[in-house]
Amino acid sequence: MSEDIDFYFDFSSPYAYLGSYLIEPVAAKHGRKINWHPFMLGVAMQGEKSFPLTQYPLKGDYSRMDFERTARYHKIPFAMPTDFPKVTLGASRGFLWISREDPEKAVTFAKKVFAAYFVSGKDISDIEIVADIAGEVGVDRDAFKTAVQDAEIKAAFKASVEDIVFNRKVFGAPFFIVEGERFWGADRVGQLDEWLTRGGW
Repeated sequence: MSEDIDFYFDFSSPYAYLGSYLIEPVAAKHGRKINWHPFMLGVAMQGEKSFPLTQYPLKGDYSRMDFERTARYHKIPFAMPTDFPKVTLGASRGFLWISREDPEKAVTFAKKVFAAYFVSGKDISDIEIVADIAGEVGVDRDAFKTAVQDAEIKAAFKASVEDIVFNRKVFGAPFFIVEGERFWGADRVGQLDEWLTRGGW
């Protein structure tokens, strides 16, 4: 039986947003399921003593250009948010909570959160906006707001992030792991495709 593709993302990462589009046809081609895993890039950055790509003097300008160019190349809707980056704990905890009952609904929620930020420019750090998105996918809005503040959900997400960063050694987004092979970046999805086609090299 073919192994799943693990997809690690931060809701505030433009490349993770682009990667979420690119990995789906590859997974379908190879008959693989995608397991979505939200985490916080800030935790990884602390360990790496780095900071968001756009905040580097020279890399920042290039990265903004590349986000837009990559989106145009793949015909993915994209508009760089003016307020970037965002801390998206509410959306991430909410994804974890929704996924416990309905993983497919959680993925639909995640896609809408990505689009809200990288297409519509909405403030996805605002729990009211994120709760509205949850409501759009059929989740009780008030229950969602309660869940993301629940001590158990907070602890579970914190433990998940620590496991992803410190045990699975995920340091960037998007990050993909399949059959033990690790691929970092939206620009590595093509190589991941070829790896599965050829059975590695």
